[in-house]
Amino acid sequence: MNFNFKEIATAGMILFAVIDILGSIPIILSLRKKVGHVQSEKASIVAACIMVAFLFVGESILSLIGIDVNSFAVAGAFIIFFLAIEMILGISLYKDDEPETASIVPIAFPLIAGAGTLTSILSLRAEYHVENIIVAIIINVIFVYIVLKSSAKIEGILGKNGLNIIRKVFGVILMAIAVKLFATNINELLTHGI
Repeated sequence: MNFNFKEIATAGMILFAVIDILGSIPIILSLRKKVGHVQSEKASIVAACIMVAFLFVGESILSLIGIDVNSFAVAGAFIIFFLAIEMILGISLYKDDEPETASIVPIAFPLIAGAGTLTSILSLRAEYHVENIIVAIIINVIFVYIVLKSSAKIEGILGKNGLNIIRKVFGVILMAIAVKLFATNINELLTHGI
């Protein structure tokens, strides 16, 4: 076991920024208004299962189609970079339309464990120990659960401006992480040959 607080903190911050649960509060609130109840427990557990499963089988899926983790991490860096641009500029490049129901499908996937999150998990796998990523996933899922349970209160406390500021700050952090991820993995690819 290679538990490392720095790795857990970094992986946790990356996942927190990519999942962007605070930025999803308006979607969660509108879902709550439409259907009356959001299944916070189920959504959190299913999202955690998807993320942990992808952490372990994602690499096998990649090798099956002939892609190494470093190449995937470079591609992931681009996705994280575009997510950061969305967060900083407040634009929507490729987000899905607002889901129709508050079942597990729209909240657990793609809202929490979406393409950006899964890509980030595999990109993190290229740099960090698996156990640290799992701890980071669990911490994020607990936070997601708390936000889902108390989304109306959080919006009331932070307000729209507060949520926007948090999104922009994490957008900048995410952009810096994307650049680091790209630089590290492109060097690895160039060293070992693309």
